[in-house]
Amino acid sequence: MMAYFVESFWGERNNGFDVLYHNMKHGHLSTKDLADFIRERATIEEAYSRSMTKLAKSASNYTQLGTFAPVWDVFKTSTEKLASCHLDLVRRLQELIKEVHKYGDEQIKAYKKTKEDVSGTLEAVQNIQSITQALQKSKENYNAKCVEQERLKKEGATQREVDKAAVKSKKATDTYKLYVEKYAAFKSDFEQKMTETAQKFQDIEETHLLRMKEIIEALSNTIKEIHLQIGEVHEEFSNNMTNTTVESLIQKFAESKGTGKERPGPIEFEECNTSSAVEGIKPRKRKPFGLSGIMKKEKDMESVECPDADSVNIPDVDDEGYSIKPEATQDTKENHFYTSSDSDSEDDEPRRFHVEIKPVQPSNSSQYTMPSLDELKVSIGNITLSPAISRHSPAQMNQNSSSEELTKSKLSASTNEKGNSDLLAWDPLFSSSIESSSSASLASSSSSARPTTPLSVSTIVPPPRPASRPKLSTGKLSGINEIPRPFSPPLTSNSSPPPAAPLARAESISSISSSASLSAANTPTVGVSRGPSPVSLGNQDTLPVAVALTESVNAYFKGADPTKCIVKITGDMTVSFPSGIIKVFTSNPSPAVLCFRVKNTSKLEQILPNAQLVYSDQSHSDSITKDFWMNMQAITVYLKKLSEQNPSASYYNVDVLKYQVSSNGIQSTPLNLATYWKCNASTTDVRVDYKYNPESMTVPSMLSNVQVVVPVDGGVTNMQSLPPAKWNADQMKAYWKISSISEKSENGGSGSLRAKFELSEGPSKPATLAVQFISEGSTLSGVDVELVGTGYRLSLLKKRFATGRYMADC
Repeated sequence: MMAYFVESFWGERNNGFDVLYHNMKHGHLSTKDLADFIRERATIEEAYSRSMTKLAKSASNYTQLGTFAPVWDVFKTSTEKLASCHLDLVRRLQELIKEVHKYGDEQIKAYKKTKEDVSGTLEAVQNIQSITQALQKSKENYNAKCVEQERLKKEGATQREVDKAAVKSKKATDTYKLYVEKYAAFKSDFEQKMTETAQKFQDIEETHLLRMKEIIEALSNTIKEIHLQIGEVHEEFSNNMTNTTVESLIQKFAESKGTGKERPGPIEFEECNTSSAVEGIKPRKRKPFGLSGIMKKEKDMESVECPDADSVNIPDVDDEGYSIKPEATQDTKENHFYTSSDSDSEDDEPRRFHVEIKPVQPSNSSQYTMPSLDELKVSIGNITLSPAISRHSPAQMNQNSSSEELTKSKLSASTNEKGNSDLLAWDPLFSSSIESSSSASLASSSSSARPTTPLSVSTIVPPPRPASRPKLSTGKLSGINEIPRPFSPPLTSNSSPPPAAPLARAESISSISSSASLSAANTPTVGVSRGPSPVSLGNQDTLPVAVALTESVNAYFKGADPTKCIVKITGDMTVSFPSGIIKVFTSNPSPAVLCFRVKNTSKLEQILPNAQLVYSDQSHSDSITKDFWMNMQAITVYLKKLSEQNPSASYYNVDVLKYQVSSNGIQSTPLNLATYWKCNASTTDVRVDYKYNPESMTVPSMLSNVQVVVPVDGGVTNMQSLPPAKWNADQMKAYWKISSISEKSENGGSGSLRAKFELSEGPSKPATLAVQFISEGSTLSGVDVELVGTGYRLSLLKKRFATGRYMADC
């Protein structure tokens, strides 16, 4: 190879050695950069291999039904082989990285040895540079002295001055000649050593480049071999798909899912054997609605028809169409006395009861008196008939179908209304016991009446009253208020006023919608009710109300300095009233005053009640409790207004007070944050450290649905994150989602979010990130609520806190 370095690194200033020496050092940097490049390629291949492995596993989760199912096995096998190929490439690249590092270590050792070998050249360079400067100065001094001597001679200076100038000129001439001789000697030594050193540097660079090419060639061959394997996998996949024909797929499905190859055999027509048919027929009689002995004959729709109808024994009927029961012998009665339950005798004949009325034989006949007509009426009125399960014939069921369907439709409509009632299903208002039923019994009956059974969805609907049965007029029912179903249109009549809509008796774990405060609540989406009770509202009943305490934590974190954290916590209290309570308030001119007490208020800086609806009771308040009472007239007017705006709502939310919680900086935040940004022209690194802080809560609770949003500008082209995040190119934001954070989480709820962004228009500017989360079941302030007084009960108390403006900056 031509000696390029020997011919190209001289020059007036003799800086060629310095350039070649630093170029040798740059070779080690190139080796390090090549190792980093191969490592990045290995990282990409490893990530791709993992993704392919995950894809292969997902192929097993796809549907294995149908004729296409065997194809997923081909996909799975091919994808697994591809993942294996890329994983093999990762292994080879890692081995190549080790070779590069080994070569880098060899470079360092060679550089140290070279530095010792070229130290003489460095000295020669320094000598030639110093002698060149000295020669230049002596030459300038020589020229100056000669010019000065000639000037004095021309100007006619004294001989003494001329001699003195001549001495200086001669001295300068000797010095100049001496430096010229020295320069010649140094020049020869410099040229010799510089030539050898330049050639040495060129040899080092040749060796370095050859080694680097070998590494690159090994990298290329490795990738080429892997791609050949990948090509073979694709070729194998193509062949497998070619061999997987439509006929083979259908054949596999038929062999694996086939139900049998035997076809149904022929069936020939067989003549009817009338004699055996007549002997096996037994007349089937239907049980009519009536007493024994007054049974009306009906045609049996399910009887077997036979051409020889005369041979069938048909029971006789009288003039009115009633069956005449044939006489049974004593043997028959005895045989049927202990018959099996499988016999049809019980269905064929109604049960008979032998009733024998014997006159009373009093010990003292003189004291016996006949009962009066009123006493008999009272006795008969107190008799209750338990509902019995009866068997109905098809004809009777058809007759009752319209009535039953109408009743079921009413029941289902009522059930749907009850299912939509969320707040009313929190806690039962009434009991379904006999005592509660009797408390809401007949309002206008002065005498004792029989007890009533509360209706429910599962009550058996009795058959309609026969047409021959006399109907009672409405005037005879004027003394009984019919109990309507809850939240259904009230039953009204001319003789009785419409009753007030009763509230539901139910328990559930429903939630309170805090977003619809001071407005009619929508139908809740969470809640399961057992169904309301139809009992009416009594004076001794307590009305259910629900309370929700919702707090919002606002925080601003500045870098990792806890002293710069700004925190503000606010809260509000919402009371939910069931829709049925409005009629109770309107029907009562002076309803019971709703009083409540807010406890554990030591952490509250300020409490602001709703001035239009709530009053503060200072006489019963202290440092840790605050009492309040509501203006019931204003509450009634407000609830009526909400009911008019949304009459279909099952409950209405009312904001009663707001408060602010005292904060202690970062110690009051449930989730501590710290952000770090590293912005370059082509990349931006972001790290977000978070830590769960249970000390900020009275009762440590889990933070759910945690979301972190980081905006990044600068034209992001690619993002690598850990844990994985989602990038929204339209909004230029990265999104992390964490299902929950608590003390039971990994590292006690501490962790980091990392991301590296590749930019096309960098550098980026550090931006403010936002965090959202929610926690159910507790509050940050520890505030609690209880009802004071009578007339109301707390059916549900729900606590929660969530983020407001929760931000962090670097």
